[in-house]
Amino acid sequence: MAADNIGILISFALYLVFMLFIGWIFYKRTKNLSDYILGGRGLNYWVTSMSAQASDMSGWLLLGLPGAAYLAGMEAAWIAIGLAIGTYFNWRFVAKRLRKYTEIAGDSITLPDYFENRFRDESKILRIVSALFILIFFLIYTSSGFVAGAKLFSTVFDLSYQVALLIGALVIIIYTFLGGFMAVCWTDFFQGIIMFFAVIVVPTAAIIRLGGLGATSATINEISPELLDMFSNMEGSPLPLIVIISSAAWGLGYFGQPHILARFMAIKSSAKIKQARLIAMIWVVVSLACAVAVGILGRAYFKSSPLAPGAEETILMVMINALVNPLFAGVLLAAILAAIMSTADSQLLVTSSAVTKDFYKVLLRKKASDKELVWVSRLAVIGVAVIAYIIGLDPESSVLGLVAYAWGGFGATFGPLVILSLFWKRMTLKGALGGIIVGGVTVIAWKQLSGGIFDLYEIVPGFILSVITIAAVSLIDKKPSREITDEFDRVGTSDI
Repeated sequence: MAADNIGILISFALYLVFMLFIGWIFYKRTKNLSDYILGGRGLNYWVTSMSAQASDMSGWLLLGLPGAAYLAGMEAAWIAIGLAIGTYFNWRFVAKRLRKYTEIAGDSITLPDYFENRFRDESKILRIVSALFILIFFLIYTSSGFVAGAKLFSTVFDLSYQVALLIGALVIIIYTFLGGFMAVCWTDFFQGIIMFFAVIVVPTAAIIRLGGLGATSATINEISPELLDMFSNMEGSPLPLIVIISSAAWGLGYFGQPHILARFMAIKSSAKIKQARLIAMIWVVVSLACAVAVGILGRAYFKSSPLAPGAEETILMVMINALVNPLFAGVLLAAILAAIMSTADSQLLVTSSAVTKDFYKVLLRKKASDKELVWVSRLAVIGVAVIAYIIGLDPESSVLGLVAYAWGGFGATFGPLVILSLFWKRMTLKGALGGIIVGGVTVIAWKQLSGGIFDLYEIVPGFILSVITIAAVSLIDKKPSREITDEFDRVGTSDI
């Protein structure tokens, strides 16, 4: 798309100014570290739900998933199904109890905080190991957001990949640096609305332009009937069970994502979780279905001039360019930027909180003031972003590939620990530590292997082995103290 298109330039500029304005507002309101990292537990249920889902889906919803559907058709729907189920179970079973437990257990404002307080870990080892894995996987995850931003800016404004990467990273860094958690959540709220709008408008416009549902379906079948078959690959062979399991297993990742769990911890009251869950599920189901549709419809719309190999993750941008007038296109393209920013900002914030609370304060400055910690968090945002930027410098980087690695890492490292810590009274500190290490290391090791059984998505073995480790070590270990079990029981009766 031409860089001198004034309509698109105006839309992007207005959007970016609005995001920075929100960052400035909450910069003035941030008084302490709890405000910066968790917003003082003051989120309403609308912002909680939209922020959780916008920060969850990121640029891969509008780039990676449509790209996968463009290549493989309805096979990509297995990822969407797994994610929809995982979203529901996370909201239904984890959200409410986590909100209560984190406040009762020493008013914990980060996941490592919660783990330490939940198991009375005076050695700090659980906190430090948790923070280490957060750093590892969020560097990869944040990099995926920067890569998505680079692909957007380079496609829309015809910039070099490296320049586009720098512009996208700078915008995200600035408003996260300024406003912290509340700025991130309120920008996510508006970004989620824009994303939802865009992902509905584009496939609807494509179907209309192709002549309606019947004509669209006929065109897709002419290309390949397998595009609409969930149980066959593009060669017409039955889809291997391992592919279905690996795709649906994306849903397991939800239980261990620190940036999503932070929203549950920050809602004003656990009583508001039910309303937030309903909003979140409508958003997720519609958005995932439409994202898959974008990829498949893109194959039909560009039947005579398919995208070049490796460019499939730009399908939504190309369709917007082809289907929508320039002024309106700027709004829809800003939605892609919204998807990217809504996750990258959250990841930067969680990573900076790990650096500040779990390394700086624990190991270097135990008596650091709140003001000092807020500024350390802001500087950590810059430091983490620089490393993520360096990781993303390779123009061949795949958004979906980077997200899959980080998503699987968090899901296997923290998912079993979060679930069992909330619902199993017999779980112990040693079991928790063993589960984190086994889950995280399994994902990293499995990722390096390929071929045969190792084609299985690394979250599956990582999650299973982490659960087994937690259960086995906890049962061998001595029972938790009366103080810990009493606190566990109190969570069930609390109405905070």
